Amino acid sequence: MTPKEKSKDTAKGLKGTEAQAKTRVLLALWDMKGADEEVKKGDLTERVKRTNERAGDYQGVFEQLQTSGAIAISKNKISLSGKGVELLGEGLKNADFEFDSQIGAKTANALLKWLRETGTPVNGATATSSKATEKAIASYDEFKPVALEVYDQLNRDYNLDNLVPIYRIRREIGERVTRSQFDEWVLEMQANDIFQLMGGEMPDITPDKAEDSITTELSGLRYYAKRLNS
Repeated sequence: MTPKEKSKDTAKGLKGTEAQAKTRVLLALWDMKGADEEVKKGDLTERVKRTNERAGDYQGVFEQLQTSGAIAISKNKISLSGKGVELLGEGLKNADFEFDSQIGAKTANALLKWLRETGTPVNGATATSSKATEKAIASYDEFKPVALEVYDQLNRDYNLDNLVPIYRIRREIGERVTRSQFDEWVLEMQANDIFQLMGGEMPDITPDKAEDSITTELSGLRYYAKRLNS
């Protein structure tokens, strides 16, 4: 190793570009289930920082992601918004994104998990497989059984006592529907007495969770869905 190479490898500070760091942070936060629950900022920082990097090197990255609405930070806890998931997908597709050092097993497995769950390649190509096409939901009649299946799964797996957060249903269905379609069809399910949309308090509410809930014209912000019939 030449002196120049050694100096570069042992230099302190953020390695790579800020754009690359943002994508790495979003990927790690997504893999840590930050879209569903808050993650300790310290745990996330420890996950992403590399040799000779310090926690403070990522402060500017966190601030920029928060300003853009990709993440929400509250009392040293971080959560990932729907916009953050979109930005992660865009960052991985960007031809300029690359890992500028060896990646560990956690990062490699996070990438594999992203590929399996989204069906989206990371090289910028458009997914055209039949599996990806089947994921799209084109009508209310197609949406209703999917929403009910997701509701039942979340209610069962997380012991939610028949009050399932709307933001979790939205995020579980993901990009299979647009935000406006999701709102329209969930409200239609309420009109058809399938769901009752409820307000109340959400103890761990964050701005992105509120954004991923639903606002009704008459009753305002609704956080939870309750299934009314079998």
